Amino acid sequence: RVGGDTARVLVVVIAGYHDLVETREMRYFVAVAEELHFGRAAQRLAIAQPPLSRAIQQLERRLGVVLLHRTARAIALTEAGAVLLREARLALDAVEAAERRTRRAATDQPRVVLATKAGASSELLSKLLHAYAAEPGAVAVEVMLCGPGQPESLLRNGRADVALLHRPYDTTAGFDTEDLHTEPQVVVLPAGHPLANREHVPLAEVNTLTNLPLPRWPGPDGSYPDGPGPQVRDHTQLFQLIALGLACAVVPESLRTQLRDDHAVVPVPDAPAVTTVIAWPPHSRSKAVADLVHTATRL
Repeated sequence: RVGGDTARVLVVVIAGYHDLVETREMRYFVAVAEELHFGRAAQRLAIAQPPLSRAIQQLERRLGVVLLHRTARAIALTEAGAVLLREARLALDAVEAAERRTRRAATDQPRVVLATKAGASSELLSKLLHAYAAEPGAVAVEVMLCGPGQPESLLRNGRADVALLHRPYDTTAGFDTEDLHTEPQVVVLPAGHPLANREHVPLAEVNTLTNLPLPRWPGPDGSYPDGPGPQVRDHTQLFQLIALGLACAVVPESLRTQLRDDHAVVPVPDAPAVTTVIAWPPHSRSKAVADLVHTATRL
């Protein structure tokens, strides 16, 4: 384990001894695997291309596997290369997280960094910060408001100590969590839409509204999935698109408070319920994080 996280150090047995894959080699391989081009990867790493190529070849020899299919025109990951890319990303995130949390623990002014999606769980967040500030020994809480998918990433890479996540939209695997609140979902439509007067709408019917496509949110790598819906980065942008009649969206019911008169809301009973959780690294020994979590569960 690296820094107590779930990422694994890769070990290979060669000629009777253990040879650890170095962090530097993992960084090199991830760059090549993501760029699928040695020249671009070398530029990204600020090194020359020949030593990068030699490092990847040496890594393949030591592991005893082929990581990349190389042709004159293209590079592609092998199955083994895809596995190493996934594992190396986790390991590098864990190393970076350990470095960041260590530096933060050494500062003269202790603080807790809390990540959450902008606009989500606003009332809960406000109550949590107010209640925690009243606790004996409370430290400063730095709130990082970010886009969908980012709180989870910030918690994994150590930029945040704790996060408010929302299942099923966020992945909580690898974290310790406490459930705080579960709520149904609603569909947000432009005011005056024919469905606006319905008591409820099934999710299947929402998915057939081709004139009001569902939005496309960015993934952890910043890329957008294919589809007809507009690309969105935050709820402010999304709700403006809905008011203009360019999209609809299925969202947690608590987001009603952010809507205006040019929006309509209809319950979607068969949409999965959304559970707000507070999450933190399982190896955390921070008293401040423990106190913040305890305050959240009391709320």
